[in-house]
Amino acid sequence: MREITVATVQMNPGLGEIEDNLVKMSDFISKIASQQKVDLILFPELATSGYELGVKFTQVAQQIPGPTANLISQRAQELGVYIGFGMVTKERVESILYDTAVLVGPDGELIGQYHKTHLKGEERMAFREGYKLPVFETEFGNLGFVLGWDLSFPEVSRSLVLDGAELLCALGNWEKDEVDEWKTYLKARACENACFVAGANRVGEDVTITFGGESMIVGPRGRVHAHLPGEEEVKEDKAKSEKKDDAEKGEDAEKETKKSKPKTQALEGYAVARIDLDEIKKFREQRQTLQTRQPSIYRTLVRRY
Repeated sequence: MREITVATVQMNPGLGEIEDNLVKMSDFISKIASQQKVDLILFPELATSGYELGVKFTQVAQQIPGPTANLISQRAQELGVYIGFGMVTKERVESILYDTAVLVGPDGELIGQYHKTHLKGEERMAFREGYKLPVFETEFGNLGFVLGWDLSFPEVSRSLVLDGAELLCALGNWEKDEVDEWKTYLKARACENACFVAGANRVGEDVTITFGGESMIVGPRGRVHAHLPGEEEVKEDKAKSEKKDDAEKGEDAEKETKKSKPKTQALEGYAVARIDLDEIKKFREQRQTLQTRQPSIYRTLVRRY
């Protein structure tokens, strides 16, 4: 058995607040590692900066290795854990920016980075598309990363799996209005590839976008091993509740039937699951999903639309 413990963090990063976000990430790492032995901790896409920065991404972008990667590497080494997270990176040419997933190991080493290949909407104005789909080797198995909209493209996940990925790490900035798609894609990618998928999506708001959370860890047959809702109900204190009840006593029956929904707020936290990577081989033998592929008739998949 190759059992590992995976945690997906659901957080609300401050827009452009790099130092504050790193403090929050560090607190999450410490809290998770103090409560159980964990092998891998995942944070959302652009966790260090927030999403709607536009041209200001150039001000917060960093090279790899650099201050942010070095700090997270230090935390990984202190606690003996792998950490994957999203940030904006730059090349030596200052104008070339990438939406990047970074993976650091328990020895503090930089294992690798992945540049998002499918840019959506205004992302194309800020970032350059990546052109490689790396698979990262770890002590417990092989990891592949998808960022945000990459999850919508089954070719990405399938390519990573065919190159050996056993656990797909989906780091998202998925919008609240479209979060049902996020949940569907996580399960679909797990089922169609007979692999594990760990999705870490952010919550909160930036400027115009509200993000949906719903972070989860899914098994090879679509079983949800751990899940964190995007919102939680706001609990009113007793005094406010009694005052509200008194005010409502005089309302007529029609208004009583139109009570407003409970107030909710974005839920920050993390989902944790113990998974067995050896289940992958078992399910692939049962379903023969990869073995019965017919690549010779799929040529249209690599044809431009």
